[in-house]
Amino acid sequence: MRHYPIDSPEAKARLVALALLADGAIDLNEIEALERHEVVARLGLDNACFERVVREFCEDMLVSANRGAFGQIELDEETIDTLLADIHDPLTRKRMLRAVLDIVNADGRLADGEAVLVSHAMECWGLDLYDVANVSRLRRFDSGQPGMPAVAG
Repeated sequence: MRHYPIDSPEAKARLVALALLADGAIDLNEIEALERHEVVARLGLDNACFERVVREFCEDMLVSANRGAFGQIELDEETIDTLLADIHDPLTRKRMLRAVLDIVNADGRLADGEAVLVSHAMECWGLDLYDVANVSRLRRFDSGQPGMPAVAG
């Protein structure tokens, strides 16, 4: 996997890409959630840069990921740890977990890969759902609009 600077928009975008692909495919509901919550802009990227990071992430996965029994691509725990470690700032971690939750819940069901990603991020970052709820309340005050995610750190 290529490396991006700590807490950079690209490092955050790569986590969003991981959340988008955690169930094996990017769903239309997930794309709509990105747009509805203005995730890309809140990352500090334009659409072209975000698409570049997603493409690079897919390229890196094809090179470095394991192949499952049915041909699916799987990232190992060490690689996921490395991606999560690129986010250091505690508030950014909370905001990223909120963004990941918004994405994985977009289709109304939590696939196994999505659940693993969420629980692993919570464990690595020392967060719980209470922390995410506090970020949701913070962003209502920050943005003046209920439910608008504040992803940028």
